[in-house]
Amino acid sequence: MSMNHLRIITWMFCLIPALFLFAADAQFVGAPKCMMCHKSERRGNQWDKWSSGPHAKAFETLKSEQSKKIAADMGIADPTTAEKCLKCHVTGHGSAAKAETFSNSEGVTCEACHGPGSVYKSMKVMKALADGSQDAQAVSFMPGDAETCRSCHNPESPTYRPFDYDKKWALIDHSIPQ
Repeated sequence: MSMNHLRIITWMFCLIPALFLFAADAQFVGAPKCMMCHKSERRGNQWDKWSSGPHAKAFETLKSEQSKKIAADMGIADPTTAEKCLKCHVTGHGSAAKAETFSNSEGVTCEACHGPGSVYKSMKVMKALADGSQDAQAVSFMPGDAETCRSCHNPESPTYRPFDYDKKWALIDHSIPQ
């Protein structure tokens, strides 16, 4: 068995259990659904932090000449359609649980770290998550952590550079102000 096959099998064993963490009816709804509540300064303006950052442009980078060259060197004809590329450049790639509001062109969205948002996107549920009266797993909400980041920021990436979670988090920190 080749090293590539072992990586794929390992990746699948990590991904498949994660899928069972999501509520049965949870769907990826797309970043604009998050914007409605996460755009104000009072809430930390997470929308602007995401939309002006690299994750929002993750799918678009696959269209660049540099990405096309990297893909060609890997034997990939089109990085915008290749599983190897999309699994990290598009939220929820490979999942059938996508609402009509979801678009691959959004890149790596809130739901890549926090899980499919259809069940937790309401203000009522978000408030209950914040005050601890709602079980996060029951609504498919994930806090996002270093391991979530490393599922893509790892040596499998052809452009990988050593990943320091604390330094990278400081660049994209979108915490809600206290």
